[in-house]
Amino acid sequence: MLSVISATRVLVATTPVDLRGSFNRLYSLVVEQRKGDPLSGHLFVFTNGRRNRIKVLYWDGSGLWVCAKRLEQGCFTWPVSENGQIDLRGEEFSALIHGLEVRSKKDWYRR
Repeated sequence: MLSVISATRVLVATTPVDLRGSFNRLYSLVVEQRKGDPLSGHLFVFTNGRRNRIKVLYWDGSGLWVCAKRLEQGCFTWPVSENGQIDLRGEEFSALIHGLEVRSKKDWYRR
């Protein structure tokens, strides 16, 4: 299980990608499309077109990890963004990978 501390950024690609590739493919997506640093220690999260699979690219200080999850039924509720990427907090990432809804709701609190 990935443990996410408050200093770890979770960067989610909101546009679907081809998940047939592994380390090198995801690494190049982070560098070329997201203009990020895969060796930063942050989590880079990707999904496929049907949103039933996700892959996470993570650098632990000594090597790259690629973690994958496939849902047997249903699909992930994927966040939406204009620029193709969104930052999530640790608890939002946890909800996302457990299949819960990750959408901010305006004025949800009681006044």
